[in-house]
Amino acid sequence: MIAPAALSLAEIGRAFDERRLSARDLAEAAIANHARWDAKLHAYSLWAPDIARAMAQRADDALAAGHRLGPLHGIPIAPKDLFAVAGMPTFAGSPRRLPARWEQDGPVIAALRRQAGVFTGKTHMVEFAFGGTGVNAHWGCPRNPWDGVQERSPGGSSSGAGVALLEGSALIALGTDTAGSVRIPASATGTVGLKVTAGRWSTDGIVPLSHTFDTPGVLARSVADAALAYAVIDPGAPRAIEPANLTGLRIGIDDAMWRNCAPGIAETAKAAVDRLTRAGARLVTKTVPEFPAAFAVFCDGGVSAIELRRFLDRELPAWITTLDPINAPVIARAAAIPEETYRGRLARLAAPAASVTATLADVDVIATPTLAVTPPLVSTIHDTASHWLANQALTRNTVPVNYLGLCAISLPVGLDAARMPVGLQFIARPRQEEALLAAALAAERSIGTARDVLGVPPLLA
Repeated sequence: MIAPAALSLAEIGRAFDERRLSARDLAEAAIANHARWDAKLHAYSLWAPDIARAMAQRADDALAAGHRLGPLHGIPIAPKDLFAVAGMPTFAGSPRRLPARWEQDGPVIAALRRQAGVFTGKTHMVEFAFGGTGVNAHWGCPRNPWDGVQERSPGGSSSGAGVALLEGSALIALGTDTAGSVRIPASATGTVGLKVTAGRWSTDGIVPLSHTFDTPGVLARSVADAALAYAVIDPGAPRAIEPANLTGLRIGIDDAMWRNCAPGIAETAKAAVDRLTRAGARLVTKTVPEFPAAFAVFCDGGVSAIELRRFLDRELPAWITTLDPINAPVIARAAAIPEETYRGRLARLAAPAASVTATLADVDVIATPTLAVTPPLVSTIHDTASHWLANQALTRNTVPVNYLGLCAISLPVGLDAARMPVGLQFIARPRQEEALLAAALAAERSIGTARDVLGVPPLLA
């Protein structure tokens, strides 16, 4: 049996075409990997091996009939537990099963089902996706396998997504990104996380946190795999995205996004950028005033708590009384925030969101460390104050992307002083996902994949 971690999605596709591999082989390998590591890692809130086997059989039946439906045909995929998936319950990290409407495929899940993707279960998440630390009083927090001694945050809110990839129970994971919830866990676990422009992919069939900023996203083991997933989900994407030419690629550096990082983070990310410049990329010193302006609105309270509370009041009022004690006070206070305050925060974002495209016109991407801090120990996140202090630190370099309507990707480039993964974030203008992926593919070709630059997580060694 071929281990899923041994092959890229492109290599799996060729193996399918040559009849050297079956979807059932991949499903059984994923099931075996989960059985081996689940007691330590706790990536899933719902593990569904029978569903995975049935979907794999249908994928193999199509292959036997001469039909490979695309690059995700037969691939084990782990959706976050706020994606509605027919045949699976949705809890959105809450202690109660959501109503039946949240068990009907939305467009993202439907696109993967049409490709004969294989759903392995639902991954853990912060309740209602409200927070980047990964903790959840109802379901627990997945273990970040990069710390073999202490329980450390795997990032959130898509907390089980990167962990599922590392344990080998999925080859693609689905998350959502409202303030960094795809890129934060990707950086924390040494995987790749793609956040597309808000509105590019439908959020239908996804339990909302913030209707203004929610964005479906993909986590993958490599940029190349993420690009294939992007091509499947995005209705307007080209069939293939080629790496950009590094020679002359304009990489913007805003010094403010590199300051006050935990030991080893800025140094490791800079070493990766230096490698790209030696290969021909051109650095452009860039001040982006829109970044701090956007983050200031987030630090003043943002809009997610307000929009979540309104959703709960309207559709899930019975869930309010059982909210995670860490988040419950913040969501309770949101009910009393005046409409004029909410509208004022959105208004403060209008001007920087309108001007940022022009500000970034002379660069292809902006490069930053994805996280400015080492993923915190779970033991240090024990109440509302400690959670939101950690959350603000984790989201410093990710929130501006959401609040300004940009797209971004995080790719692993090394380890920090605590021996935890460091992500390099590329940020691009709105709806420039193909150019963003092309730049990231070129960077990955120069720097290497996670296996090249990180090695094996200690807990999985």
